[in-house]
Amino acid sequence: MNIEIKKMQSDEEIKGKAYVHWKSWQDAYKGIVNQDFLNSLTLEKCEERAFKWPENTFVAKDNGKTVGFSCYGKYRSEELSNTGEIFAIYILEDYYGTGVGQALMQAGLGELDYPQVAVWVLKDNIRAIKFYEKCGFRFDGREEELTLGTPIVEVRMIKDKE
Repeated sequence: MNIEIKKMQSDEEIKGKAYVHWKSWQDAYKGIVNQDFLNSLTLEKCEERAFKWPENTFVAKDNGKTVGFSCYGKYRSEELSNTGEIFAIYILEDYYGTGVGQALMQAGLGELDYPQVAVWVLKDNIRAIKFYEKCGFRFDGREEELTLGTPIVEVRMIKDKE
């Protein structure tokens, strides 16, 4: 394994990000998100989104192959002022537990010049919650209901930057 973390730049990296996004949803959310909804999420839809919003993205590459990504920016709502957000962090299942997720998280956090950072996570995604806790995030009590084929709850976690 020869992992490089870098800002996403090329069309090849954008397509790689789209594949990781699509594949991660299929693997990580099986049994959590409605299967019909997962089936409706196509690689083409992920590519369209990746090309539409390529900014503020780091990719993890293993010998040239994109194996993960993280997206970051200012918190999407005025509810929390002066807060950054990790919008997404996904890695291919084969790279779980290898430090790739930690490296992508650190890259995103390093770009966020805010005293605190938020992340939203599906309430039933125990693996992701444990990852975020390991990275220093904690629940702040905020929940929202989404509809991903059926209603599902996501929870907000906050990290105070040292």
